Amino acid sequence: MNRVNYLQNIKSDIPASIVVFFVAIPLCLGIALASGAPLFSGIIAGIIGGILVGLISGSQIGVSGPAAGLAAIVLSAIGTLGSFENFLVAVVLGGAIQLAFGILRAGVIGQYFPSSVIKGMLTGIGLIIILKQIPHFFGYDNSTEGDLGFIQTDGETTFSALSNTFSQISLGSTTIALVSLIILILWDSVLTKKAKIFQLIQGPLVAVVFGIIYTFTTAGNEIWGIAPKFLVSVPESADISSLLGNFTFPNFSSITDINVWVVGFTIALVASLETLLCVEATDKLDPEKRVTPKNRELIAQGIGNMFSGLIGGLPVTQVIVRSSANIQSGGKTKIAAILHGILLVISIVSIPQLLNKIPLSVLAAILLIVGYKLAKPTLFKSMYKLGWKQFIPFLITVVGIIFTDLLLGIFLGLIVGVAIILKESYRNSHSLNIEENSDGRHNIVLQFAEEVTFINKAPISRELESLPLNTNLKLDVTRTKFLDNDIIEILNDFLETTSGKNINFKVLTKKGEFENPKNMSHIFTDRKKSA
Repeated sequence: MNRVNYLQNIKSDIPASIVVFFVAIPLCLGIALASGAPLFSGIIAGIIGGILVGLISGSQIGVSGPAAGLAAIVLSAIGTLGSFENFLVAVVLGGAIQLAFGILRAGVIGQYFPSSVIKGMLTGIGLIIILKQIPHFFGYDNSTEGDLGFIQTDGETTFSALSNTFSQISLGSTTIALVSLIILILWDSVLTKKAKIFQLIQGPLVAVVFGIIYTFTTAGNEIWGIAPKFLVSVPESADISSLLGNFTFPNFSSITDINVWVVGFTIALVASLETLLCVEATDKLDPEKRVTPKNRELIAQGIGNMFSGLIGGLPVTQVIVRSSANIQSGGKTKIAAILHGILLVISIVSIPQLLNKIPLSVLAAILLIVGYKLAKPTLFKSMYKLGWKQFIPFLITVVGIIFTDLLLGIFLGLIVGVAIILKESYRNSHSLNIEENSDGRHNIVLQFAEEVTFINKAPISRELESLPLNTNLKLDVTRTKFLDNDIIEILNDFLETTSGKNINFKVLTKKGEFENPKNMSHIFTDRKKSA
């Protein structure tokens, strides 16, 4: 896009950036907490993901930051490497490896994920957001914000946290959450249609402001007040020197440790995969259906991770929660992502005390709306109508994400999707047409598909073995672009066993016709080379 377009969309991008900013704050802090890292490292990653990655990335609606999918890896890695400073070296190395992935054009991997799995990923994330935010909505403080795994870092599961929530409801948190939810619904479904002012001023901003006012007015009230543990907790700094003291720098003396390189490669691999999956998903959500250059995205993420590691930040990826919040709030260009990063900088420098008055339950209400829009019941209905070949991988992905984690859920959906493809390939390798002449001979045409591989050995072998006596068999491979050597061997075996069946065998190829060949290999030599 050119400069004019950025300026034209600024009225949409500014409100969207504010919403993403409010969504990002608890996620940055929560993911840092779940990772066993300093809280400030999550904020750094959010800033880098917003500003630096946003500037370099080719995505107009994707938003990057610390990812929940990497929290378990980070937690384990810090323990393995002995210190957070050593871990930061691995983050820098991981970024450099990602940069290499982008230069080597590895972004094409993202195109091999079926649409059903991508839609399952979006729906699964939507449902897990809803399930994970319900405890925060009611003021249950044991659940860590940003922890999207089924087994949480606090030892609970998604559903045990839900069960415990309703025995420990905070009246203040619940009240302001319900009011915020009403504001958001009315704003989205009624008020935005009444006047343009309601389109410019986003409902989430109004809900947050209302939440801050509620926190101040009910302070000290044991029944209706909100305890500090139910509020946002941004690190506060008295002056610039104490703010700078929050930055941590890598210990490059550990670069000779093989474990550092292993962790770095793991970060690069997982972060790249999560980014590519998110890119595919956000492109599907984009109202303008723009296509993100994937290799450029890997380069942007790699540079972002290198800088994040250098100044004490967590690894960054493109993140579906922030990206979908951006899209749903009307974000049109990358300006929204960049501005959200700038807002993070301004907030931690100038107004951390004010941010720390935002109830987590208000932010939970905002995320519930985001989750619902990702996992609308109508999507399940539409996927079901597409047939079981689409619905099963979709459903497996959704269930897998809920009961495991994001990457494992996607992997399970992908396995099922590939299995269905293989099954269809197994069944659709050929077609058979049988006619009977008056002289008692059978005219049979066996036509191969475009791709015939070793997977198709069994059905083709059965067809050949079941041929009746006195048959005129025509094998049509004019449409076949690839023929596996395993299939050629089956055909050769067939030629050796036809003498007693009185079978006249003709092979029809693009090169011409071959009648009763002694061996099939020479017929397909050129074809195999070209394939």
